[in-house]
Amino acid sequence: MRQHGGVRAISLPPVAYGATAVRPGWADLPSGLRDALAARLGGPPAAVEVAGGGFTRGFTRGFAAVLTGPTGERAFVKAAALHGQRHLVDWYAHEAAILARLPAGLPVPRPRWALTESGWYALALDAIDGHVPRLPWEPAELAAALTTYAEVAAALAEPPAQLVALGLPRLADLARDDILWWGEVAAGREPLPAAAARAPLAELVALETRLPGYADAAPGLAHGDLRVDNLLVDPAGRAWLCDWTWLCHGPAWFDLAGLLITGYATGLDADAAFAGHPATAGAPPDALDVSLAALAGYFLTGATAGPSTASPHLRSHQRWSGEQALAWLTARQGWT
Repeated sequence: MRQHGGVRAISLPPVAYGATAVRPGWADLPSGLRDALAARLGGPPAAVEVAGGGFTRGFTRGFAAVLTGPTGERAFVKAAALHGQRHLVDWYAHEAAILARLPAGLPVPRPRWALTESGWYALALDAIDGHVPRLPWEPAELAAALTTYAEVAAALAEPPAQLVALGLPRLADLARDDILWWGEVAAGREPLPAAAARAPLAELVALETRLPGYADAAPGLAHGDLRVDNLLVDPAGRAWLCDWTWLCHGPAWFDLAGLLITGYATGLDADAAFAGHPATAGAPPDALDVSLAALAGYFLTGATAGPSTASPHLRSHQRWSGEQALAWLTARQGWT
């Protein structure tokens, strides 16, 4: 899956995906919550491995760590305060509901238990023994990630009724509300990102505006946040897909385009990987270009929003991701 037709410079994100998060430690949790979690584990944890990756949305940081009990039992625990972090509590509970309803057999963590104590909510999921894929991508790890997403996309191509009953959002609405930004730039309501100073703005607007219609026409469900740091590769080489808060009605190929930005950036033939993936069957011919235009605008305008107190590396990652999406689109379109 290496790039053909010339050598392209490899670009890596400013901070490794597995080291982007700044989170509370075990000692930062209320003592009552620590006692309640210890009781579930059969005693105080013998080890606490705080998650190093992730970009928490909002302005507060949630706890996320693998806790190992005194007998070796492991659980991945997310926790947030009921007051001041209510959005995180709602997201964690929503994710638990989704994970409990996903079709059997998928490589995803399942919820084990939840509790409320000392003004905090805690959710325990299966702890996956694995690592965040390395960049530049190792071909075997990218192949594992693409195989896992093929399984997921096939299982969700016809949305299971138990998931539909949760009232999931539609990607088309999310696009109109939060993803499409080139139109705002063209109208002068958002500044032109520096990386797009020479890009054909009218063509970017025309491409991104096709996304809602394409998304509405797609019958399946999309993960909504398919990124390197939401994947874990286990010792057997299988990839597991985590962080299911943003499941939505929409095309799986949009997820795939977002993931493959890192493939393009690290020198792989991302065009071939996209075109050959089962999730792109029946996709519009310009689905990849439409996705890249939308993602480039979303990331580049988001990067100008100022520092994030929840994720100190969020803006630099958005800028890098937007630059890579725009570079890939520019190469595909033959823009100069």
